[in-house]
Amino acid sequence: MNDKRDWLRKLPSVDRLLSHDRVQNLIKEYSHRLVLEAIRDDLELARRSILAKQNCDISEAAVLDRITHELRMGFQPSLRPVINATGVVIHTNLGRAPLSQAAQAAMNAVAGRYNTLEYDLDEGERGSRLVHAAKLLRGLTGAEDAIVLNNNAAALILILSAVASDREVIISRGQLVEIGGGFRIPAIMQESGATLVEVGTTNRTRIDDYEAAVNEQTAMLLRVHSSNFRQLGFVEQPPLSQLTACARQYGLLSVDDLGSGTLIDTRAFGLAYEPTIQDSIAAGFDLVCFSGDKLLGGPQAGIIVGKAELIARLKRHPLARAMRVDKLTYAALIATLQHYLRDEALQQIPIWRMIGRELDEIGATAERWAAQVGGKVVDGRSTVGGGSLPGTDLPTRLLAIAVASPARFAAGLRQADPPVIARVAKSQVLLDPRTVLPEQEADLLRALSRLALDDDQEKGSLS
Repeated sequence: MNDKRDWLRKLPSVDRLLSHDRVQNLIKEYSHRLVLEAIRDDLELARRSILAKQNCDISEAAVLDRITHELRMGFQPSLRPVINATGVVIHTNLGRAPLSQAAQAAMNAVAGRYNTLEYDLDEGERGSRLVHAAKLLRGLTGAEDAIVLNNNAAALILILSAVASDREVIISRGQLVEIGGGFRIPAIMQESGATLVEVGTTNRTRIDDYEAAVNEQTAMLLRVHSSNFRQLGFVEQPPLSQLTACARQYGLLSVDDLGSGTLIDTRAFGLAYEPTIQDSIAAGFDLVCFSGDKLLGGPQAGIIVGKAELIARLKRHPLARAMRVDKLTYAALIATLQHYLRDEALQQIPIWRMIGRELDEIGATAERWAAQVGGKVVDGRSTVGGGSLPGTDLPTRLLAIAVASPARFAAGLRQADPPVIARVAKSQVLLDPRTVLPEQEADLLRALSRLALDDDQEKGSLS
């Protein structure tokens, strides 16, 4: 750039760029204002580069490429679908449970149309959104009634606020858990106005510890299931039926916060036992709360099932309105619950398909991937994740790809469209077929092929 003025004169004009066919198409897609701003911004950056004697491609084609890229990136949402090749089935950072096709269709059906969210077709007048999903939850859990809120933390806060505010709640020291994002059970209880009474020790709590703490201020015995950690060794907690019997003896409420919550016995898949929602209701708990987007396999929700009188109190509480869910959540939840009602959850709900997937099938998929993109197939372990079944995992088969820079290769996968999230271990990139949805396999192989080719070319240039 010997003569800056000559280079500045070579910059394409705004009018010239606006008349280009590519720009006209961009205007149709993004609007005249946004395209004009992108052109002016790019030309200003080019002028600054020229004046600073920095290299800058000022050809018309280069400018058009840059503004096209900037416009597309500006409209790229931060919330995007990704390919989960980590082997973590319920991946909290990746949106937890993917929804079944029926749940997706149910959301689409009500999203673009008016619907009966709060309308009674029989009466021809206003209805209540709280009736949606309640009948299904009653039938599946054996509870008398149910209410759906926006997450399980909200469910616990509502319970404590409605039936234990300004009173004492007894809980085992071994159950003072911290859930994701740093939220702790004691802090939640404090916000509700309930007074926390700790009993027992970190590793051992007996029923007489609860009995010794009961007084005229006691409102509730609370059990919090340690769904995101395990205690091993010299540990003890009273059986569920013993805890509920103690509550009845002293005229107290009994509440079970299951955290994850499942309707299916996890032992059938070689996993540790995870207490089912039905078990807690059968044990006599007055209220049981759990998540909708973990082992249930549905949308984010906090679900409370239990005695009809108590559920009615929860529904009348002011917080119930602040924590209520919308039409899309109800639609997805109802469709998910119907899978259980039809005995098709293992086939239709993605997380249960993944958990129940046979090792031979996973291995065959990994071998097919290796034949197409290279790498080798190795033994590995998948985890359930999402604060569910800690310390237990499932055998799997992984595609292991050895590359010059595994971290850079994994970063390249994250820049694919759609992004691919993989694991890096022992100088290899590892991909687990268990958590890759069938309809995403072609995109995964395309991204792997492109990056493997780039890595081979890099190795060749270094040799």
